[in-house]
Amino acid sequence: MTGSLSGAALTVKTAPDITGVGLGLREKHIEEILQTSPAIPWFEVLADNFIARGGFVPAQLSAIREKYPITFHCVGMSLAGVTPLDAEYLSNIKRLAEDFQPAWISDHLCFTQHGQHHFHDLLPFPYTEKTLKHVSERILQVQDVLGRRILVENVSSYLEFEESDLSEAQFIAELLTISDCDLLLDLNNIHVSAQNHAFNAIDYLALMPLERVKEVHLAGFDDRGDYLLDAHNNPVSQPVWELYQYVLGHVADIPTLIEWANDIPPLSMVMAEANKAECLIETTFLAKGAV
Repeated sequence: MTGSLSGAALTVKTAPDITGVGLGLREKHIEEILQTSPAIPWFEVLADNFIARGGFVPAQLSAIREKYPITFHCVGMSLAGVTPLDAEYLSNIKRLAEDFQPAWISDHLCFTQHGQHHFHDLLPFPYTEKTLKHVSERILQVQDVLGRRILVENVSSYLEFEESDLSEAQFIAELLTISDCDLLLDLNNIHVSAQNHAFNAIDYLALMPLERVKEVHLAGFDDRGDYLLDAHNNPVSQPVWELYQYVLGHVADIPTLIEWANDIPPLSMVMAEANKAECLIETTFLAKGAV
């Protein structure tokens, strides 16, 4: 690492505006980013990796935040869990937000904790009126602690519950209203789940209140033969690009993120995926202007 981290005290204290196509911040790319300052509009930061106080890792984030707007993405809220919300975890996320001023904070519609055990997976739950009430109450509690509205992300799934009496899309649409939260719409997750459970992804999107979408995730999957795995280890697939075009047709100016978390390629390759998304945004904008 170069001397770019020396004197890395954060001076930016205003939450940024987020526009265009950003990238998920990966440790593999940080040195190159700090050395070359590539033209990337913003970065999504996995906040859980930066909770520790002091030392090299928070200094890296300070250096990134001096140059770029950021958002926080979380995996530890366990919004659908039954174990009481982790007050210490939420306090740490709130402290980080006060220090680094992300444009927004997001987490997943799943559970990641039960009792004292923290899972390393985004675990599903049944979509019922009872769980709708339960999850919405937990989101409201989280928003009260953080002092801000959060974004919730739809996750990929590999099984369905017999107890569910709502579709995932119906559940999310109702949840956004009850909890007054916003949506992080992961289009790769929708495609993965649609293939795994044989439903129509466009029908799913038609049920979504797209005006509540504040961010879109694009990523690649791993084809395991009998099912698709949301592995974030490949370029965005053509079916996911088509879903993105559908969304852009309804909400053209929407912040978009390229996620690549496994088998991470050079930064230039991830940026090339972002350029594809930018081209689709521009094409959609021009097409709308011609109408």
